[in-house]
Amino acid sequence: MILASLGAAVWLLMTGQAGTVDGLFLFLTALLSAAVFGLYVKFMIGRAMEAQKQAHAPSPAQSAAAKTPKAQATPVV
Repeated sequence: MILASLGAAVWLLMTGQAGTVDGLFLFLTALLSAAVFGLYVKFMIGRAMEAQKQAHAPSPAQSAAAKTPKAQATPVV
């Protein structure tokens, strides 16, 4: 969708239709559409990267349990 919007904006410029009032409205709408979808993709990639980092990071409970030594049973005499 981003490439289609940018392509439409370029086409409006190249054909000279962006010089009219209607063409300018279509040009700005195409650029706005590309910007909105671009920000959406950026946000989704950021969320995916953040989730990936959290999946690989150990939780504080697990790291605290790993640091404490386990109690050994004393032999009964």
